[in-house]
Amino acid sequence: MTKAYQRKLRLAETHLQTVCPTLAAWIATHGKCELKPDWERETYEALVRAVAHQQLHGKAAESILARLIGRFPEQPFPTSKQLSRLRMESYRTCGFSEAKALAIIGIAKAQERGKIPSRADSATMTDEVLISSLMQLRGIGRWTVEMFLILTLGRLDVMPVDDFGVRSALMQLYDLPDMPKKSEFATYTNAWSPYRSVGAWYLWRYADSKK
Repeated sequence: MTKAYQRKLRLAETHLQTVCPTLAAWIATHGKCELKPDWERETYEALVRAVAHQQLHGKAAESILARLIGRFPEQPFPTSKQLSRLRMESYRTCGFSEAKALAIIGIAKAQERGKIPSRADSATMTDEVLISSLMQLRGIGRWTVEMFLILTLGRLDVMPVDDFGVRSALMQLYDLPDMPKKSEFATYTNAWSPYRSVGAWYLWRYADSKK
């Protein structure tokens, strides 16, 4: 993690504690934000990994990813050519559903056709342009791109309103009677801008603490 990014995280903590007393109490309990984007990861790999994590606990997702990566021990991560040609049965053996396998194959084929922006190109694009562009891929929804924005590009003002952990934590933190609707997030989190990604990170940690 760069020192500049660390300084931004400290600024984010101060901002969130100032604008949201409810979240401030949890920040004081949990401590410093340890959000660590993978600054070296390419867009293609980040999207494949995000698909694996769709609707799964982190440990389960990492387990099936490890099985997939283990099929290609000659490099750190499978190439787009390898994943585009991998048989469906092999994906199933690793633990992927057919829908996720088809999404990964689609990502791999798009990478081969030059349809997925490199990390360097992605870094020059706005959040909404990236979301709009990458959602054209099969099986890639807004949440998947938002994970790329937060965890790979290190964007600091993304609020993944479709994320179950974020919604669950917001409900518990604010003692809401039901899961908050997307339209209700603005009421609770707009003041967190321009550091909503950090707020989401704290919500994930809060959700983890309640398991």
